[in-house]
Amino acid sequence: MATITWTDFERVELRVGTVLTAELNPKARKPAYVLTIDLGDAGIRTSSAQILDRYAPEDLIGRQVLCVCNFEPKRVAGVKSEVLVTGAHDKDGAVVLAGFEHPVPDGTRLL
Repeated sequence: MATITWTDFERVELRVGTVLTAELNPKARKPAYVLTIDLGDAGIRTSSAQILDRYAPEDLIGRQVLCVCNFEPKRVAGVKSEVLVTGAHDKDGAVVLAGFEHPVPDGTRLL
């Protein structure tokens, strides 16, 4: 993988948000939730996330997540996905969400 500069990294807007709602998207070909996320001063945004293997809707509500906020919005199964919720695949291939050990204010930018 090619190295990047600090300036390249600064262009990625990674912000913390709290999940307000999590609902199954019945139009999705692969099972996905539609998440509504509070990003503080950056506003309320929507995301489509294929995270059903490890998370039930009630596990997500109130959870802080790390989002990429400056991708172009993408239409996913009828949903305007405005942010990308970040995570990593575990040994079984399921997504484990990136998170924080202690709460931080919504909208906080990753340094």
